[in-house]
Order: sequence, then structure tokens, then C-alpha cells
Amino acid sequence: MGQSEEECFPTQLIDGNGEFNVEGLDTFVKKTKLSDSGLSYAVVAIMGPQSSGKSTLLNHLFKTSFREMDAFAGRSQTTKGIWMAKCVGIEPFTLVMDLEGTDGRERGEDDTTFEKQSALFALAVADIVLINMWCHDIGREQAANKPLLKTVFQVMLRLFSPRKTTLLFVIRDKTKTPMDRLEPVLREDIQKIWDLVRKPEAHKNTPLSEFFNVEVVGLSSYEDKEKVFKQEVAELRQRFFHSISPGGLAGDRRGVVPASGFSFSSQEIWKVIKENRDLDLPAHKVMVATVRCEEIANEKLHHLATDESWLELQKAAEDGLVPGFGRKLSSILEKYFSEYDGEAIYFDEGVRKEKRLLLQSKALDFVYSAYATMLGHLRSNALEAFKIRLEQSLKQGKGFANAVRDSQQSCLLVFDKGCEDAAVKQATWDASKVREKLCRDIDSHASSAQTARLSELTANYKKRLTQALSEPVESLLEACGKETWPSIRTLLKRETEAAVTDFLDVVTGFELDHATIDAMVQNLKDYSKSLVEKKAREEAAKILIRMKDRFSTVFSHDKDSMPRVWTGKEDIRAITKDARAEALSLLSVMAVIRLEERPDKIESTLFSSFMDGTVSDTSSHNRRLGASTDPLASSSWEEVPPKDVLLTPVQCKSLWRQFKSETEYTVTQAISAQEAHKRNNNMLPPAWAIVLMIVLGFNELMMLLKNPLYLLGLFVAFLLYKALWVQLDVPGEFQHGALAGVLSITAKFLPTVMNLLRKLAEEAQGKTTQGAPGYSASQSYRHQSPSHTVSSTISESVSSNISSLADDDAEYSSPALVQRRNTSNVRETEISEM
Repeated sequence: MGQSEEECFPTQLIDGNGEFNVEGLDTFVKKTKLSDSGLSYAVVAIMGPQSSGKSTLLNHLFKTSFREMDAFAGRSQTTKGIWMAKCVGIEPFTLVMDLEGTDGRERGEDDTTFEKQSALFALAVADIVLINMWCHDIGREQAANKPLLKTVFQVMLRLFSPRKTTLLFVIRDKTKTPMDRLEPVLREDIQKIWDLVRKPEAHKNTPLSEFFNVEVVGLSSYEDKEKVFKQEVAELRQRFFHSISPGGLAGDRRGVVPASGFSFSSQEIWKVIKENRDLDLPAHKVMVATVRCEEIANEKLHHLATDESWLELQKAAEDGLVPGFGRKLSSILEKYFSEYDGEAIYFDEGVRKEKRLLLQSKALDFVYSAYATMLGHLRSNALEAFKIRLEQSLKQGKGFANAVRDSQQSCLLVFDKGCEDAAVKQATWDASKVREKLCRDIDSHASSAQTARLSELTANYKKRLTQALSEPVESLLEACGKETWPSIRTLLKRETEAAVTDFLDVVTGFELDHATIDAMVQNLKDYSKSLVEKKAREEAAKILIRMKDRFSTVFSHDKDSMPRVWTGKEDIRAITKDARAEALSLLSVMAVIRLEERPDKIESTLFSSFMDGTVSDTSSHNRRLGASTDPLASSSWEEVPPKDVLLTPVQCKSLWRQFKSETEYTVTQAISAQEAHKRNNNMLPPAWAIVLMIVLGFNELMMLLKNPLYLLGLFVAFLLYKALWVQLDVPGEFQHGALAGVLSITAKFLPTVMNLLRKLAEEAQGKTTQGAPGYSASQSYRHQSPSHTVSSTISESVSSNISSLADDDAEYSSPALVQRRNTSNVRETEISEM
């Protein structure tokens, strides 16, 4: 398996008799150029039971070529003494030492001095010590090397200055038991060994972590799962790269010697170890006491695990609370502790007490899960009782803070009594952590309940504000006048203050700090303000519809809110201007949010721009100068924060143009109705014509007065005229225009006269005749004749009036348009004269 000897240079450092190979070490240092490494090198050693696969692990892990045991030749000692080699392919320079296995039959049961000396040497020299052990031996005294470690720890503290060494426990042939279950047991054993070691005064209170970093790794079986084993070893190998770097696998390397002095340092360390007589084996009596007391303790632990009383108590504890749990469990434990004392009374007192403490520790650890389960039941029951009691107190109207305090005090009292009942006499277990967790759970539930109730309370008051503000604000914005925003401000202040006052009265029972209460009050104020702002933005989105409705209301109704009848006496230009002014006032009110009472120039700017013609005039002026001085050519209002802007000046300008475009038809219709009314009701000639006829016809009038026959003739002529007027339907014919009326009457005049004469003759002769065909013919002719409509004259006249209105509003008109309008007026005059 290993690499060639030229690459790793395997060398026996110390032989089986404890003789240090000085020449071999010097040769190794020279061949591997160890001296050139300075301080950049690491030393790794491995120790463990004989034939546990230490050499095999090193050969796979560091690609060395240590001799491995031949399984087919039987299990026997392979490595004698201490061997060393260079790790191949690992940076920095790493030196590995393979120690002779412990518990070997070749040395015998009583000759373990070399094992302890070699282990102590490894701990003194190496940065990383691999402790090879079988997975199924965890918990066994000798197999886990615990007595060895105890002696080594004690002697090392006395002999050498402290240096931090990494103890890497390699668990071989790991089973299905998870490593996270095995590792705590191993670490606990190591800590117990350290605690029991007698330490010098200088290190009496020094923790284990000051001297050792304990690491644990598990490997699968090499024989059964060779492929998995090699993969796990390859992963472990990566941890030895840059092992001396900060955070690496090696310790802090305090007191490390330069590589050039490694040979001399190693010789001196081994010399001190060899001369130390404290490393001899313990006395036979102590060893026997140790083994036998341990057997008795393990037997009692086994009997405890299968005790029916214990199993029943354990099952009852899992199901729920057990009254008198502590008393019952203490009785069971005391039974087995008493049996141990009786059977081990004749053994060494020190060993007996030590093993009893170990038995007590293991027994208490074994039953602790049941005790922890009991505490869990007590905690969960106390928490549920707190929840129920708190809910009942709140339903009774008690303040939240007082209800929490009373419920918590009551539940903790019950919990404390339960802990006293569950306490075990032989243990010093502390339930304070469970009690603290219960307090945290109670605080958490109280906090959640408080948050929920405050959220519900806040939601209710927000709902109240919504009901109090939504519809009134919406109504005020729909009415929209100069007093809209002052009214909204008054309403907002009144409702908000009322809600905040009631909220403060209710929230007092929670005993919150001032900062929290202020934040909640501010939240309510912000909500009410945002509610008004939301309604304002909704209404601003419908401003064009509101403007048209306002315009239509003012334009189409008089001061008494009665619908207007366009009789020709109304001043459409003035009415239109008033209606537009009302609409523009609505736009100025809805341009910005005015929840703070501060003056602005929005209304004056809009009126000066739209009603006084500033925009149009300046626009034409700007086109000549190439500059812009339009006050509405901006995206913000002066002295108004951007957050309060509902409609920007540019949007107002666009809305006004659209508004005028969509309301122009209404004005056109009004003008058309007025023109039509004038034509229908203006049947008399002009006043100047009547005066002229009186002046010019004075002589004829006097002649009629002097000769009554003329008056009779005029009366007969009047009757004929009236008859012709009715028969010809003159008003109806002139509805389509003067020219069309003249042509139609001329065509029907002669048949109508003939028809009248025929009727007079028939009446004179006393005969009744049917209606004259001529009349029917005339009626047919009237309907079939092309009635050329001259309604274009009316439209041109209406357009002329609208143009004059637009001129008043300072809208730009081209010279060509003015010429066309003048031409239309001339044409209309000509048609009227016709």
C-alpha cells in the first residue's frame, strides 16, 4: 500500500527496549532535509491497541510504508518501539510516528511501562496525536486508553511546559450508531479524566482546552467496506494540509523548536521520560480493585436498566405527570447504590469511592431523560394554564398587564411545586433552565397576545376612522368649493382627536412605554391623513367629469336652479364665462391636497392663465421670442410639497384644453337654439321699416279714412290674405329658410287662389263639392318639390358667435379663419335680405 522507502524514509526512532536511535534520526533528518523547514513542520503520532490497524491507517492516510500485520499469519505484534516517516505529498513538511500498540501479549499484562512512556513521548513531541480505537470499545476503560491518558495527563503537567496538542480520536469500524451520539460520550470521558487528574497549583483550575483540542472522526471497516474506508481516509487526509496554519488541525504550537534542533530535543525528552519513576504501573491491589469495582458498577447499571419499577415509572413519565416522581425514582436509585456499597466494601477505599461516583454519575445520566420529560410536562401544563387563565381574566375586563402578571405568578407557583415533587435526592439537578424557558414561553405568548389585541384594537379604530371620514370627505370633495379644504381639515381634526382620545383610554391597561404609545397614536393620525389623501386622489382622477358636470349645471340652469330656455335674451358669452369660471375653480381646489393651512397661488395662476388669456398671449409671444414664460409649463406648484400635488400645472393645462373641447358643443347647441327662437318669433318688420311706412303712407292713410269704401275693400283683402296665409302655411314653409319658402309659396299660390274662388262659387250656389284636385296637386307638389335647406346659414352664424366667445377667452385665430367668418356673415346678410 505504502510508497517507496526513498520517498517516506521509514526509520525506527526508539526500539522495543527503549533505546533511542540517534544515528538513525540524524540520517532521517539529513535525507528528508528536515533542518531546512525552520518552524514550518508538523509532527503526527498514532497510539492505540495492538493490531487495531494503526500502520494500515497511516499508510493510507500519509502514503507511508510502515509494516502492516499479515492477517493470514495470525494476530501478533507488528510494530515494535516507535517508528517514524515523512508524509508524502502533504504541505508543510509533516513527520508521522507509529507507536507500538498497547495491551500486547508479547509484553504481558504487567509490563506496560514502555506503553505509557511512548504515549507520553508522543504527547510531548507531536502536534497531533491520533488515538486509534474500535467503535465497540467506546466506554471500556482499557480499550479506550482512559487509564493511560489519566497518567499521561498528570505526568505531562509536571514535566513539561504546557503546549496545546490536538487529540484526534479515530473510531474504527463505525456502526449504525451516529457519530453525534458517540462523540459526546467520548468527550465526556476525556473531561472526567482531566477533572480527576491531580494538577500542580499553577494549573489547578486550568481547563482541558488550554492543553488539548479534542477531535473525533469515524471510519468504516477496512475489510468489509474497503472502498468507503479509502474515500473517508482521503477526506481525512485533506485536513492535514496546512495543518499548522491558523485554524488548522495542529494546536497553537507553543514552545515548538526549530527543525534543526528537533533531533536533540527529542533525545532530551525521551531521557527525562525514561528517568521518571512515577510512570510505573499501579499496585496490584489497586488494579484489582479498579477492575472489580468497575464490574460491580456495570452490573448494577444493567440491573437498573431492566428494573420493572423503573420501566413502569419511565413509561408513566412519558405519558404524563407522575405524582411523587422524585420520591419513587430516588428509592429505586438508592436500592442499587446500597447494593454496590455492600458488594464493594472490602476493596480499596479510594478506588471504591471513585467507582461509586462514576456509577452514580452514569445512573443519574441514565435516568435524567425521565426527569427531563417530567419537567417538560410541568412546563407545557403551566403554559397552557397561563393561556387559559389569561383569557379568562381578559374576558372579565381586567387590564392586560395586570392579567398577565397575575396569571404568570399563579402558573409559576404551580410549576415550582411540581419541580419540588419531581426532584431526585441523589442528584443536584437544577430546574432553573426549564423555568427560564417557561418564563420565556409565557413572555412570548403574552407578547403575541398583546400584539394581536393591539392590532385588533388599532384595526377597529381605523375602521371607525374610515366610517367617520370616507363618506363625508367624499361628499365635500364632490361639492368642491372654496370651503372644501377648511371643512375637511376641521372634520379630520375632530374625528382624529376623538378616536385618539378613546384609543388612549383603552390602551392604558397595556402599560406600554410612551414611545410605543406615541408611535401607535401617530399611526392612527397617519392613517386618517392617508385616508383623506386617498379620497382626494380618487376624486382628482375624476376631475374632468366633475368639471363638465359643474359647467353643465351652471350653464344649463339659472340662479333658481331651473332649466334655461334660450329665448334670445340670454347673454351666452357671460353665462359661458361664469360656467367656465366655476369649473376652473373646481380644478384649482382639486389641484393639491391642503391638509395644512398654508396659502398658495394656484387659483390666481389658473384664472390668470385660462380666464384672462395669459397662457394664450404669452404662448404667441413666446413663439416670436423663442423663450417660455408660461407659468403652467412646470411639473410642480410653487410652495407646495411634491407629496401634496394631485394635478401638476402641465396636467391642469391639458385638462383645461380637453374640458373646453368637450364643452364647446353645449355652447354651440345653446347658440343654435337661441338663433332658432329668434327666427320663429320675429314675424314683424323692423321698427325702422314700420316708421318709414307710416311716414311714406300718411297720404294713403288719410285717403282711406275719408273714403269708407276703401276700408271695406281693405277688409275684404285682409280676409283673402288671411285665408291665403292659412292655406299656404307660410310659417311652416319658411322654417327651412327664406329662399325655400318663397319658391314653395310661389309654386302653390295660383292653385290655392283658384281653389278659394271655386269654394266661394259653390257656397254661393248652395252646392257641396269635393276637395279640389288642384289643392291636392299643390300639396303633392309642395312635398315633392326640392326644398333646398339653407340651414348652413344658421350654422355659419352660430360658428361666428362661438368664434367671438373664443376671442373673448383669448384663443388664437388665424387671419384666414377670420376672413372665412366675415364671408359667412356677408352671405347670411344677403340671404336674409332675400
